[in-house]
Amino acid sequence: MNHNVLNQYKQNTVNTATPEELTLMLYKGAIKFINIGKIGIENGDTEKAHEAIIRAQDIIIELNASLNMDYDISKELRNIYEFMIDRLVDANIQKETKSLEEVLELLTELKDTWKEAMQKIKKVRYANK
Repeated sequence: MNHNVLNQYKQNTVNTATPEELTLMLYKGAIKFINIGKIGIENGDTEKAHEAIIRAQDIIIELNASLNMDYDISKELRNIYEFMIDRLVDANIQKETKSLEEVLELLTELKDTWKEAMQKIKKVRYANK
């Protein structure tokens, strides 16, 4: 597939996504970059690891910044996101995978929970039509 066509497809996907879908994409992106960082560390490719961990950090910072603090759950998520950012910084400085695995576990749980909530909301919306 042509690189420009692929980029256009990705851009259209982001532009037409609901806020819920964007959040899911961010979770998936952070997970992807943490896995890349983990492989980089395991293979001794510190530059690749650094770049991937920074990208994961940036995604989590964006998730944190987008929280609506009017809800109690947002305060809990803020604590989780800040913990994850701290662990990613540690992993990047120490070039160790244990911290990455901790963050990966948390992100996977958040992603799965978010996906399940999206499915339940979709069912309720369709039931009310």
